[in-house]
Amino acid sequence: MQFGIFTVGDVTPDPTNGTTPSEHDRIKAMVRIAQKVEEVGLDVFAMGEHHNPPFVPSSPTTMLGYIAARTEKLLLSTATTLITTNDPVKIAEDYAMLQHLADGRVDLMMGRGNTGPVYPWFGQDIRNGIALAIENYSLLHKLWREDVVDWKGRFRTPLQSFTATPRPLDGVPPFVWHGSIRSPEIAEQAAFYGDGFFANHIFWPKEHTQRMIGLYRERYAHYGHGTAEQAIVGLGGQVFMRKNSQDAVREFRPYFDEAPVYGHGPSLEDFTRETPLTVGSPQQVIDRTLGFRDYVGDYQRQLFLMDHAGLPLKTVLEQLDLLGEEVVPVLRKEFEVNRPADVPDAPTHESLVAASKVSA
Repeated sequence: MQFGIFTVGDVTPDPTNGTTPSEHDRIKAMVRIAQKVEEVGLDVFAMGEHHNPPFVPSSPTTMLGYIAARTEKLLLSTATTLITTNDPVKIAEDYAMLQHLADGRVDLMMGRGNTGPVYPWFGQDIRNGIALAIENYSLLHKLWREDVVDWKGRFRTPLQSFTATPRPLDGVPPFVWHGSIRSPEIAEQAAFYGDGFFANHIFWPKEHTQRMIGLYRERYAHYGHGTAEQAIVGLGGQVFMRKNSQDAVREFRPYFDEAPVYGHGPSLEDFTRETPLTVGSPQQVIDRTLGFRDYVGDYQRQLFLMDHAGLPLKTVLEQLDLLGEEVVPVLRKEFEVNRPADVPDAPTHESLVAASKVSA
């Protein structure tokens, strides 16, 4: 099972002192966080894609390529790549290039994003969001697997005898997760291709996540990729820790109250009760996270959001120390208990290459 961090890259004032990092400082902080993720023994660093303030990650391949050169083992991912407003030809070429530079330490999470205005900025209509996601990914899937592509669709110009370059490393495309909070069509898409499904799992009650993953697992089996239990599932999560739970609640409260997404809404207590947000001690984070398996089954990837809402870099690095030293080692051990032998591990470039040789 893989553990890691995902970031949305927001530039948010620190509500405790009113200071706001510059875009330069926030970008550099994200790089430092990624390096720290590897230093504390986690597996994955994932970053979102945004094209509007207060977010800075407009060019994930640039950032991830830079991080790849400064890490050795860390798996680099997106969270998400906007499959609706990016040209699939450009995605195919950009991420194949990144895959080569990172020696295979790359996968992608495809998504529609949650910012409506991004569609017209890139020449698209939000009312076509699902159709764009389906058509664009169909083309991307083909571009990575066929050396010469002839294609015609609804939303972009046709392709004739086109070859995307470079070709995927070792002839194996990056593994793809399809990320969604609320769209069953995306769970269906992931199941159809036998790809992974990533449920953000930070805003909605567990019953919603359970239904979405249940649908994906059922359809994954329907399309003949394996049993429902063998489907590739990832979850988001959101935590803030201190050794003492009361200290965690007291310290995190002002950040929660002013957070761009849920600030000035439900109370911290209501939100932690109704969603998977966990604010407390490392043991509370362990217990809550282990409980995810009770309603989604055995899964392959757990990513945590820890660097948002204006939290200073020093605090985030302290959180990562706690995660790497006290939380994840226990989670790794406990998640292996009673894990069925036929439940696959999280895909890596090495495992995908090995599987391709077996099927050849």
